[in-house]
Amino acid sequence: MPRYEYKYRRPQRRHVNLYVVLLVVLALVLLSYPFVEPRMLSTKTHVLYVNNLPANLKNIKIAYAADFHQCAWFGQRQVDSVITRLNNLSADLIILGGDYATDSESAIAFFQNAPSLHARLGVFGVVGNHDRTVPESNLQLLMDAMKDAGVTPLVNSVSRVKVGQSYLYIAGVDDYYNGTPDVKGVAAQVREEDFVIFAGHTPDLLAQAQKAQDANGNGHWFDLALFGHTHGGQINLFGYTPFRNVSRELSARYISGWREENRAAILVSNGVGTSVFPVRLFAPPQVHLITLKAR
Repeated sequence: MPRYEYKYRRPQRRHVNLYVVLLVVLALVLLSYPFVEPRMLSTKTHVLYVNNLPANLKNIKIAYAADFHQCAWFGQRQVDSVITRLNNLSADLIILGGDYATDSESAIAFFQNAPSLHARLGVFGVVGNHDRTVPESNLQLLMDAMKDAGVTPLVNSVSRVKVGQSYLYIAGVDDYYNGTPDVKGVAAQVREEDFVIFAGHTPDLLAQAQKAQDANGNGHWFDLALFGHTHGGQINLFGYTPFRNVSRELSARYISGWREENRAAILVSNGVGTSVFPVRLFAPPQVHLITLKAR
């Protein structure tokens, strides 16, 4: 009879390659991060030094937020949270930069349902391209809803705000894409020596603003310009974005951040919400708190 020998072999352990695990984890993080970043809202604080700033305007604080885009993935709870944040900044002025929801009807509902905004010198708002969808009659309904919510609508108009014995002016225009902005008309209502905040939904308005003249024919008619619309590119890879949210005539450097041109400061905000897809990449959402100082 043949003799068989049996040799015990210990079961071999399967070694998991650590590098494979790390790569899988990294891939999952990269895939999920764009869906997380839209929730990473921050408050950006800025100090703006202004030549010949009237004494009564020193240390005035301006809160700014744009592009809420209230929708299914940015609902009432998120809107309430942003408004609470704005109120907690204890700003003297709050300015809203437009695109409150997805269309004119939902923009009206935004102001009907949103908590009250509070600022010592008032709350002001312009309208964006989503707010100016048809019918045209919704513009008046939207402006009425803004007023009912305690927000002064700025649609080709200028508000004069008294601060002690001085005044500051907030000039706002209609939307660049779906409205009829009258930049020349609002510029003619102020003077070079006034402190003027120019509010519009998109930096595409800059070309018209830089050609406009004040009541005395001077080209320098605003001191601070506030814009949204771009979302900072929303997907921003080293300055490249597939969402080109400004016209071809406008340089990509106006996608986000601060600029100083013609003795005026220009802020283009990343905004609060998202559009098309609920994702952001290296363009985090933000609100702003700007403090005025004399230079």
